[in-house]
Amino acid sequence: MDDTMNDTTDGTLHGLSVTLRPLTSADIPRLARIRSTPEVYERWRGGDDLASAVADDFADPAAHTLVIEYEGRVIGAIQWTPEDEPDYRHAGIDIYLDPLVHGRGLGTDAVRTLARHLITDHGHHRLTIDPAADNAAAIRCYEKAGFRPVGIMRRYERGPDGTWHDGLLMDLLAEEFTDDSS
Repeated sequence: MDDTMNDTTDGTLHGLSVTLRPLTSADIPRLARIRSTPEVYERWRGGDDLASAVADDFADPAAHTLVIEYEGRVIGAIQWTPEDEPDYRHAGIDIYLDPLVHGRGLGTDAVRTLARHLITDHGHHRLTIDPAADNAAAIRCYEKAGFRPVGIMRRYERGPDGTWHDGLLMDLLAEEFTDDSS
């Protein structure tokens, strides 16, 4: 593995283009601004006080959230949640990016970087991700990282309009994971 892609002891993970690192309090306003953009807010709501919502996400003991940086700038967040029950052990991933950097492969790089960490360092044999079924860009991103569609979860999530929307369950098995960055 290329040294630029190795994990560091401070919890920072390096992808080809992005860096995933632990949150600092200075990151909260920037992430709240990203969450307030219409494209992100539609998928990652959080009420009227998005700074508190971001702080709550990072304080959640069940989730591990990292800031995504590109060229020294915070561009989003990615989190993973473990299922530690031995007979069902796996991890789930969630991510959001600033719409200004959509379409550049940075989301795929971030997902692939975290997937490598979860498989290699945490020994997970299976990872899941669950985009909205109508979020074609996110689905393409996750497919590029190696995830495959499993099935539709009907009326899975309430949208900002108050109606229920379908989700797409996708998964990635450790033996299917490749670090192909093409």
